[in-house]
Amino acid sequence: MPARQPLKGLELIDCAKANAKEGIEVAAYQCGYDKYTDVFMQDLQDACKQIGVNIESIEELVIEPPIVRQNLGIEVAPDTPSEL
Repeated sequence: MPARQPLKGLELIDCAKANAKEGIEVAAYQCGYDKYTDVFMQDLQDACKQIGVNIESIEELVIEPPIVRQNLGIEVAPDTPSEL
């Protein structure tokens, strides 16, 4: 459900992060900015600067889950129990 009024500060950052994968138009709408993507982006950049983060585009808020790599390794063991 979109916000009734344009979000500000940390609420704006959280909402923008949650919708960043959908693109700037969807994120702006969900954050209460309707079709005013320029105003949304400016307010988002200002909010990020307040917490010490500089962003150029909303794509920078997309966080991909880390890829888990399995270390398969090698097994070292004797061929038979008598060779222990």
